[in-house]
Amino acid sequence: MTMSLPSAETIVRAGLPNGITLLTYENPDSPSVVIGGYLWAGSIGETAEQSGLSSLTAGMLMRGTESRTFGQINDALESVGAQLSYRSGVHSVGFGGKALAEDLDLLLDILADSLQHPTFPEAELEKLRGQVLTAIQRRAHDTGSMAWLTFDALLYPDHPYGRSTLGYEETVSGLGRAHLLDHYRDLYSPEGMVIAVVGAVPSGAVLDRASGALGSWRAPDAAPDRSIPPDVHLGATRRGTAFVEGKSQSDIVLGWPSLARNDPDYMKAYLANTILGVFGMMGRLGENIRERKGLAYYAYSRLQAGLGAGPWTAVAGVNPANVERAVEGILEEARRLRDEPLPPEELSDSQSYLTGTMPLRLETNEGILNALLDIERHELGLDYLLRYADLVNSVSVDHVQEMAQKYLDPDVYALAVAGPERFGQ
Repeated sequence: MTMSLPSAETIVRAGLPNGITLLTYENPDSPSVVIGGYLWAGSIGETAEQSGLSSLTAGMLMRGTESRTFGQINDALESVGAQLSYRSGVHSVGFGGKALAEDLDLLLDILADSLQHPTFPEAELEKLRGQVLTAIQRRAHDTGSMAWLTFDALLYPDHPYGRSTLGYEETVSGLGRAHLLDHYRDLYSPEGMVIAVVGAVPSGAVLDRASGALGSWRAPDAAPDRSIPPDVHLGATRRGTAFVEGKSQSDIVLGWPSLARNDPDYMKAYLANTILGVFGMMGRLGENIRERKGLAYYAYSRLQAGLGAGPWTAVAGVNPANVERAVEGILEEARRLRDEPLPPEELSDSQSYLTGTMPLRLETNEGILNALLDIERHELGLDYLLRYADLVNSVSVDHVQEMAQKYLDPDVYALAVAGPERFGQ
């Protein structure tokens, strides 16, 4: 199995003169091709008063260019069963598409056209704004979404990670075409852009075609924002609630600031999180809070280590009457992972799970594409997948307890609850 994993021998990495990095992996067993990547134009480049600007700009890229209307772009893709879309995150704007291998040129052509020549037509902007405002209104009636929105604002006040990339009704309503044009001109650039292509196209051909489509793009006045915001620290517990009328469930997000993906301790924390709320029936959280105590419809944990130090969270959906007890159960498991030695067999089971499922994630072109982009974004090295099992198995029982003691403080945390009752009142 090891020799079949993508590695430096089978992944081709090349740079274009304008600053674009190209990653390709040939998979002749599939008749399709997938493309994905990112450029540094995310919401970190917008102010709090402009929340949603990056997302709105990205959403407009394919709604009209100098040579194609929105309808013509859609017709060209649909005529061959292809897909292409953009989405903004905090640090970057990502894109992804899929087509038959023979239609890669079309994907690259539309990608290049939408990146270099968007026109941001007013009529299409109003349509998209309406869709975004509708999504924001739907969000306000979803307990899970509101719990996350409240948690992010609690843990990251006055910080890019604490704001919604989608935006808010008052900010999105005030964004005009001029704002989008300024955001595009200031941040959209090939410098630092990454494109990955996986499928039944030889790597040499991919390089030639990508260079032909995007190699001449220049944006000398743009300054992509690759800054990493400062880490945050909790000096005391922070609690917040979101009242969502007419709901029968409360959603809980409880968590702590943690670490970045490229931190040397990442794999230790990854194993600790797997044990806490991932493996089996959602780890110890699922076993205790859901299965044994019957307090939650679901319970799991998530380690969101990114370019900056992201949150480590425990998440649960509960009957509103069980909020307090579920929170106590989460903190109980955090405390147990900190204070009690981990049984070696529990660690071994989680390690086997992680090493066993990794090849399964690489069975599709999309899975390989995501792995390549993750490797490039976090500078993990082209042989990372070959080293993955050793990295996982190098984690010890002491390492897991070390991470729990470092990050999972049961006395100081951020807690957000969204539901039909105001928690704690």
